[in-house]
Amino acid sequence: MKSNQPQTKSEMHPRNPHNKGYDFTQLAQLHTPLQACLAPNPVGKLTIDFSQPSAVKALNSALLKQYYQVVNWDIPDGFLCPAVPGRADYVHYIADLLQLESGSCAKGLDIGTGANLIYPIVASQHYGWKMVGSDIEQASYNNASLIAESNPNLRKLVDVRLQKNRNAIFAGIIKPGETFDFTMCNPPFHVSAEAAMSGSRKKNRNLAKHSQKRRGKDSTAKHQSSLNFGGQHNELWCEGGELSFVSNMIRESIDFKDQVTWFTSLLSKKENVTPLTGLAKSLGVSECKTINMAQGAKASRFIAWRF
Repeated sequence: MKSNQPQTKSEMHPRNPHNKGYDFTQLAQLHTPLQACLAPNPVGKLTIDFSQPSAVKALNSALLKQYYQVVNWDIPDGFLCPAVPGRADYVHYIADLLQLESGSCAKGLDIGTGANLIYPIVASQHYGWKMVGSDIEQASYNNASLIAESNPNLRKLVDVRLQKNRNAIFAGIIKPGETFDFTMCNPPFHVSAEAAMSGSRKKNRNLAKHSQKRRGKDSTAKHQSSLNFGGQHNELWCEGGELSFVSNMIRESIDFKDQVTWFTSLLSKKENVTPLTGLAKSLGVSECKTINMAQGAKASRFIAWRF
């Protein structure tokens, strides 16, 4: 008899509660819509089709219920639906960074929190941190605010703010006299809408190919009908991509150096680390770090700087 017990994913942060994989049976009991998305793979283990946004959203809902006690969570169709375990890793590595001086009690700012509000959820519910999530899109702000207000355990710890200035990142969000232990960001990394769509198609094809191997060739037509993996334009691309976005963030951080202890940002491209850390050092930061992470076969990283 095949076991459905999860396997340890040692690459994740040791405090990440998702490092043992998914117990789909238990998750489907917590969130019944997930049941319709489950199917056994060739070795008899339950799984979902990760190329289907509806299945990923159902899985996220179940994970947020089980690990973060967030009962009311949803996102509009077409908005980015990130994998919770990978997002959680960023939070846990920031906790390591803060232990240098701040301990476990902290206040953080998530730049571009999106409609999903994942980072503030994980940070507030795992560590008890107070979190602010900002976004430039009204629809994302509205949905993130609804999530925060609809869950009593989030309402007291999470504040969602609308960035009204499309040329600003921190200005208008960080209030006069307000201090933060850290900021975090998953920046839009594509340089154009065309690049974002190409990336989404490639990701979807890869997921479909792997899922087809797991579930059989009869699922091909369903995969081909879903090319949009999710994500609004501001979530996936901006002029100049992540190099331009994070460069602007580093420059603007000078104006808030007395209000923020650590500034951080994810980087999807390893080749952007050197120019961005070089820029930070040229602007007089006192310390700059690159923290490497990994989730399965995927390598990721974020940079952190302070003045």
